[in-house]
Amino acid sequence: MTTIGNGSGTQELAGKRALVTGGSRGIGAAVVRQLLDAGAEVLTTARSATNTVPEGAAFVEADVRTRAGAEALAAAAQEVLGGVDVLVHNAGGAQPYKDASAIPDEEWQEALDLNYLASVRLDALLAPGMRERRSGVIMHISSAAVLTPVGPFLHYTAAKAALENYSKGLALELAPFGVRVNTVTPGRVATPGGEATREQWARLDVAPGRTSADATVPLGRDGRPDDIAHAVLFLASDRASWLTASNLVVDGGEFPRG
Repeated sequence: MTTIGNGSGTQELAGKRALVTGGSRGIGAAVVRQLLDAGAEVLTTARSATNTVPEGAAFVEADVRTRAGAEALAAAAQEVLGGVDVLVHNAGGAQPYKDASAIPDEEWQEALDLNYLASVRLDALLAPGMRERRSGVIMHISSAAVLTPVGPFLHYTAAKAALENYSKGLALELAPFGVRVNTVTPGRVATPGGEATREQWARLDVAPGRTSADATVPLGRDGRPDDIAHAVLFLASDRASWLTASNLVVDGGEFPRG
């Protein structure tokens, strides 16, 4: 486990304790860096030890796909941080299949466990402390793929759609206790995991949906991990103190919503 340290940014999160799942690379690592730079103490996780965790963050191996893994992570957060003020659910993903009928039953369960139930279980363990303190922020990272679901990824998008619905309901439940719950929905972001998924999809030789690599982004580029991390930092800060039950879509205009 590495040593906790603070960054040298605005310090608007000084004194806050943050837990970020899946923070060893891509969007998760960018979130960790920005929270550190804002002065937060940060604990992050991955399924196995890695040397890519941003410097200054504490790290613990954790598999959030199971109830036991969630319980172990919550206990580690209590031990390392003494509690959690900001919880960012970033761990997620799934591999594509040729079509919906080709997705094995165990992959449906895997997608639900990683992309939906991991958040439900960890929230159930950590939200009570936030309620008691009458303060806290929870963020669920979804995916713009939910907006245009296609067969090869239905297990993933169905789980993320459930996550978005759950996030709204939890937000209304916790709002009277001063706890804010929001969703961040990234569009196509250039990350190692995203690139690997697009390569898998290309090898399937199936007709792509709008979420595939040939989609166009009105702002003219793929997203960067920091684009999503900026949104997370905003929602974690007091600047978003009147925002809850919202879904902040960060997609370069690819999926306009009324």
